[in-house]
Amino acid sequence: MDSIMQDEKYCYLCDCNGNKDALEIHHIFFGTANRKLSEKYGLKVWLCGEHCHRNGKYAVHRNRKTDLKLKREAQEKFEETHTREEFIQIFGKNYL
Repeated sequence: MDSIMQDEKYCYLCDCNGNKDALEIHHIFFGTANRKLSEKYGLKVWLCGEHCHRNGKYAVHRNRKTDLKLKREAQEKFEETHTREEFIQIFGKNYL
């Protein structure tokens, strides 16, 4: 997985290595078009499938605060090599 967010395979949110809960790739900006853009720009992370990705109390697909946290961190990382204007032009919104 080519990610600008992570160099190693572990849960981005809880640091687990996937032994108890298999890791899954999360595209930070999802939906058909945005998933492709997340892939293109490396805006994706590994998450524990059950706990941090899909079904836990703070899982990104169930908790808006967690979702926005990842979006802000992704935008910050993107802006290390691009401008804020580029981010807004590509993803349609400023999360910072």
